[in-house]
Amino acid sequence: TQRLLGRKLDDTTVRSNMRYWPFKLIDDGGKLKIQVEYNNERKTFTAEKISSMILSKMKGMAETHLGREVSEAVISVPACFNYWQRQAIR
Repeated sequence: TQRLLGRKLDDTTVRSNMRYWPFKLIDDGGKLKIQVEYNNERKTFTAEKISSMILSKMKGMAETHLGREVSEAVISVPACFNYWQRQAIR
């Protein structure tokens, strides 16, 4: 999902990679969304929401491993991210 953060469906990078992904991309009012089928039900998420779910899961795993609450963390992004991708992470 990192490649989709801060991008639109008409982005050339998104268009060229679409055929390789096992999920469908849809345009929802100018916002790129990922459509997946889970338990015979269609669900739609933004790339930012999926990243948020992953980070939440990682936080839970870290708290379990450390045995205490994690309230601060450093999240780095690839140097190749553009301004909009960096803003989407925030």
